[in-house]
Amino acid sequence: MGSASHQLHLFFFPFMAPGHMIPMIDMAKLFAMRGCKSTLIATPYDKSTFMKSIVKFKDLGFDINVVTVTLPLKEVGLPEDRDNMNRVTSMEMRMQFMRAITMLDQQLELLIEKLAPDCLISDMFLPWTIEVAAKCGIPRLVFHGTSAFSVAGTECVRLYEPHKKVSSDSEPFVIPNFPGEITLSRMQLQDFVKVETEFTKFMDEVKESEKRSFGVVMNSFYELEPAFADHYRTFLGRRSWLIGPLSLCNKDIEDKAHRGKQASIDQLECLQWLDSRQTNSVIYICFGSMANFNAAQLHEIAVGLEASGQQFIWVVQKDPNMEEGKEEWLPDGYEPRIRNKGLIIRGWAPQVLILDHEAVGGFVTHCGWNSTLEAVTAGVPVVTWPIAAEQFYNEKFVTQVLKIGFDIGVKKWARSFGDSVKSERVEEAVKRVLVGEEAEEMRRRAKALAEMARGAVEEGGSSWSDLGALLRELRMQRSAHNEEI
Repeated sequence: MGSASHQLHLFFFPFMAPGHMIPMIDMAKLFAMRGCKSTLIATPYDKSTFMKSIVKFKDLGFDINVVTVTLPLKEVGLPEDRDNMNRVTSMEMRMQFMRAITMLDQQLELLIEKLAPDCLISDMFLPWTIEVAAKCGIPRLVFHGTSAFSVAGTECVRLYEPHKKVSSDSEPFVIPNFPGEITLSRMQLQDFVKVETEFTKFMDEVKESEKRSFGVVMNSFYELEPAFADHYRTFLGRRSWLIGPLSLCNKDIEDKAHRGKQASIDQLECLQWLDSRQTNSVIYICFGSMANFNAAQLHEIAVGLEASGQQFIWVVQKDPNMEEGKEEWLPDGYEPRIRNKGLIIRGWAPQVLILDHEAVGGFVTHCGWNSTLEAVTAGVPVVTWPIAAEQFYNEKFVTQVLKIGFDIGVKKWARSFGDSVKSERVEEAVKRVLVGEEAEEMRRRAKALAEMARGAVEEGGSSWSDLGALLRELRMQRSAHNEEI
């Protein structure tokens, strides 16, 4: 491990949303495994989730811990229990929540003064942390919780505005100065790209803070997207280190089960159900922690799954506006009928554990980057159903570049409720990803990528080496800073 005086100490500051927190916790574990002291920053509400995720690593002797900051929710007019993005339901509340986060600067500064980290790794959605890091004299690294493909693609659209040169929302355009002739339409772009809003200005701040930062760390690996990693580094001029897939730092069943919130199903019950199924016979359906579907769309999915005749695990995130205890989306007598075929998990699922099981042969996903990379790492082909954020970029990457999936036919970006898809399309997609020659071909490609992913994080692999190079640079930076003092 090296003596404490030579040990690098890093702060990890995630944005308060599950999809941002989970990979950041994994990253803190990874740095600790490479001999660093890792300190995670959480809210008091999320601290127990963080501690549960790292307790085994601490027991093994790795230097990893959690400190807390308290969101000033009352000051921005939010109830005290709204201290995570997935507990914030309206657009107005989201803006209040974002404002509360920017007010954490003094708490962060005090923590840095007290604990003296050598570097701050903070989420892209915390652009103001560059000012705190600069004031405290330490480098700030940006964590992009997505791929080089989508970060570089988004930036090329932002810089060259191809969507302003088409005549309709559905007319496709090629992303300019970007490898691979990738096409999008205006309908698939984020709302703040099409029309200038407060969030547009915020994203401009994000980009400016990125340019001023020491560099960028990404949850990806070079072999997955070499042309796009190079494009980001050379054409867009960003110093970046690809150190993923971060989820692979979790080796055993217990580690995989304890990522994120408490699962809504017992992990052993879930594994026993999967153990009783044949290889590649189960489809897994999950749309992440933020997307919600209305009752009509959930009903269409339910009907489509049953009609497909395939076995499935379906994770249901209900619309928070639905009346508690009422499940009108379920067809009459549905669960008794599908008892031997399907498993419905209401709430949080141990996703990596499920995807890694040999019985799972396909994944219907919203194309959030964590889910996309977890599918790649497990060698599972996907059906893409993007909803919001940069998910349409991830869909293009999966379908056009990696060729390990196909789209279900969603055309329109939405903020939380997905574009409407009929049960017949669900049925057809489920069969297509599980059965037949095309499914086998996609699975072969996915398995090859999974092998590459594992190779990347092993000693001497691309991600292992990128992380080593970053740690060397940070040590040099610290030495230079100490000499100045």
